[in-house]
Amino acid sequence: MKIFAISDTHMKQAQIPQNLTGIIDDYDIIIHAGDFTSKGCYDEFESTGKLKAVYGNADDPGLKEILPERTKFEVDGVRVGIIHQGALSVTDTLAYRYLALEMEVDVLIFGHLHRPIVEKEDVMLVCPGSPTKPRMSPPTGVEITIENGSVTGNIIELEGGSCDSLELTRKFMEEEES
Repeated sequence: MKIFAISDTHMKQAQIPQNLTGIIDDYDIIIHAGDFTSKGCYDEFESTGKLKAVYGNADDPGLKEILPERTKFEVDGVRVGIIHQGALSVTDTLAYRYLALEMEVDVLIFGHLHRPIVEKEDVMLVCPGSPTKPRMSPPTGVEITIENGSVTGNIIELEGGSCDSLELTRKFMEEEES
């Protein structure tokens, strides 16, 4: 089973972000960990028939009425949980690990950070970053493969612009090298 996880698209338009249009066809499940922003964007992802999603803090009130704050499901014996914001820290994932244990899941997919994380110890923690509004990273999503009860996750860099901070850092490094 191939899953593509994203979060934090922050789209006001009723469309799937252009850098995802050909990619999502290759996956069995599309997970969105919140912050579609508009119901129109959610509707476009929902029309694929592959979507599992939760609402995020920046989502329209209408989305908060139809989507759960958190959800979980099982694929090939692997329990997967989804939440948008599950901790206060943007660097320490310990609270997410405890949340995964509380939710009794093997994989916890979360958003809000806008930068990708894949960590695997006793549970797998996945923050897919953002395909449209990344922070200190390029635009990303995460490919999760579940096969015979085993799970792997890989960060997929997408086309599109990086955040301004990353571009400034690159520019500074190039100037230092000159």
